[in-house]
Amino acid sequence: MSYKKTEHYHENVTSHLVEHYREVISLIGEDPHREGLLKTPERVAKAVQFMTQGYHQDAVTILNSAKFHESISEMVIVKDIELYSLCEHHMLPFIGKAHIAYIPNGWITGLSKIARVVDVFSRRLQVQERLTVQIMDAIKESLHPLGVAVVIEAKHLCMMMRGVSKQNSVTTTSAFHGEFEKNPTRSEFLKLISAHLS
Repeated sequence: MSYKKTEHYHENVTSHLVEHYREVISLIGEDPHREGLLKTPERVAKAVQFMTQGYHQDAVTILNSAKFHESISEMVIVKDIELYSLCEHHMLPFIGKAHIAYIPNGWITGLSKIARVVDVFSRRLQVQERLTVQIMDAIKESLHPLGVAVVIEAKHLCMMMRGVSKQNSVTTTSAFHGEFEKNPTRSEFLKLISAHLS
């Protein structure tokens, strides 16, 4: 039995993107009708839709879909969440991880939903600074916690592949709300995300 991959894309968007990417290939000096490039415009058209699917998703709705009453008020941390995004200045990837914490105030959410929120905002044309705040704001809006903390560490291919061509630089951004604006709570969070617990 032959393998058939099934994917769903907006046909009108895909066809327009295919036309434009075929022209891009031609403009950079390649032959879009060469065997190896025949299906490239379609592949790229579908890939860019996948990588920007966050525009069609709502982070607060995702969090609310698994929202539960709990009386706990201890810090909840989900760390080392992989993220893949596109820099809006060059449309090159930046890749890294997010560390997120919140202190419940009567509500918690499913842990996987925290990771989904990262995907919602990272699957857009982004800058890391805005991405960090958007994640924090979505958690604030849905859960109304006592505090939220978000730290993102990422490598940007726009710095690695072009321009200054620095291969080892890592950009770190952070956003803190509520209890995490107080030094003891923030310090505990930063210590925990830095620890290697077995």
